[in-house]
Amino acid sequence: MSLSIGLDVALSGLSVTAEQTAVISRNVARAGDPNATRKTANVVTAPGGGVRVASITRQADQALFERMLGANTGAAAQTAIVDALRALDQTNGDPELETSPAAHIAKLASALQQYAQEPQNATLARAAVMAAGDVATSLNDATRTVQQVRSQADADIATSVARVNDLLAQFETVNNRIKHGSSVGADVADDLDRRDQLLKSISEEIGIRTVTRANNDMAIYTDNGLTLFDTKPRSVAFTPTEFYQPATTGAPVLVDGVAVTGSTPLGSASGRIAALAQVRDDIAVTYQSQLDEIARGLVEAFAESDQSASPTLPDVPGLFTWSGAPAMPATGSIEVGIAGSITISASVDPTQGGDPAKLRDGAISGNAAYLYNTTGAAGFSDRLNELITALDQQRVFDPAAGVGSTATLSGFASSSVGWLQAARQSASEQADYKTTLFERASDALTSVTGINLDEEMTLLLELERSYQASSRLITTIDNMLGSLLSAVG
Repeated sequence: MSLSIGLDVALSGLSVTAEQTAVISRNVARAGDPNATRKTANVVTAPGGGVRVASITRQADQALFERMLGANTGAAAQTAIVDALRALDQTNGDPELETSPAAHIAKLASALQQYAQEPQNATLARAAVMAAGDVATSLNDATRTVQQVRSQADADIATSVARVNDLLAQFETVNNRIKHGSSVGADVADDLDRRDQLLKSISEEIGIRTVTRANNDMAIYTDNGLTLFDTKPRSVAFTPTEFYQPATTGAPVLVDGVAVTGSTPLGSASGRIAALAQVRDDIAVTYQSQLDEIARGLVEAFAESDQSASPTLPDVPGLFTWSGAPAMPATGSIEVGIAGSITISASVDPTQGGDPAKLRDGAISGNAAYLYNTTGAAGFSDRLNELITALDQQRVFDPAAGVGSTATLSGFASSSVGWLQAARQSASEQADYKTTLFERASDALTSVTGINLDEEMTLLLELERSYQASSRLITTIDNMLGSLLSAVG
């Protein structure tokens, strides 16, 4: 080997060592970044015997990455459900304070029993009416909370959809850089990291799968096959609903024009968007139905019937009334929104100038045909005992409410509390499991593709020795050339 060729080889070694050192420095600088992967400079022999860096690649494991994306989707979805159930659980309040509708119904039953023992006691009459007012207020408040949860879920869906569209726009920019860089042999390793980071963020909102094509071009599909990105982002559309009432139906989320949420989706989605839609359209609606059935049962239990000698008039709301009065809600069928409008009748409410004694006597509606205490006896307790019996009577409830079709009013209300608690506990357990699954998937991916500082420092030491060897070779060649020139001179 001539001295000039040897010098070229040594110089190429120095150049390659510098490039390798730069790559390792990039690794070290991003060692704490969970989205960073380890980069490697691939060295090949160059024409003439030297070396060169042919390419820079990164550690990757597509199977582990896809598993991590799926786990991320599940964890994000379950967390959204848990948050919503915790908000709904506020309708039951602190168990020790007994502020749930079920607890207030129990207090009402106790107040009626005390009043029935002393029907002439005006204080006990007022206490019973106030207990009834607390029941109605608890149902009103619970309805507002449920609709606030639905409204918040709707707003969060809008935020998630906007985020997906923004991420897809960023993905297009990065993907175009990767395609161009790959086609000309440029270093695209950091852009590939950035693209994976975007995929991870997208997977939180909606379940995805990917297909990689020539020049590292990538297409994104939802986990049920709808196109999210193929050369260009596809539209993810949603029209938010500003104000929710029990009868309100939220708008669906559309992916490329296809509904992925709503009552009749043509496709199906997973991730936070799907979970929020489940909260808005299923979980909260079911719980509202339970509240409505409790309210309907109260109106039914405290209804007044025609007490005339030849009764022909229909039953009418008594102590509890609602927005549809004087009609009675249909038996055994959910009256949507009645829990939000139920109240105690003004004619028996002392805060509105009413007479609490009408609870004992009847004719709360003002029609004498519904008068139970026809003699006006102060010790009359038949009507109060009838109401106590009505609270303990087995009733038919709509199975669509999700807690059975036959129960006492108190039993149904307690079952509703149990349903919510069971749903929250189950969701919390699932959230813990799916979060752990995501963490383990992330750890497994990081162990294969992540950066190990110890390994990088070891490589730096090896590169230092390589650099020293190339330097010595250059020094030796320089000395040899110097000696040769001196000999010639």
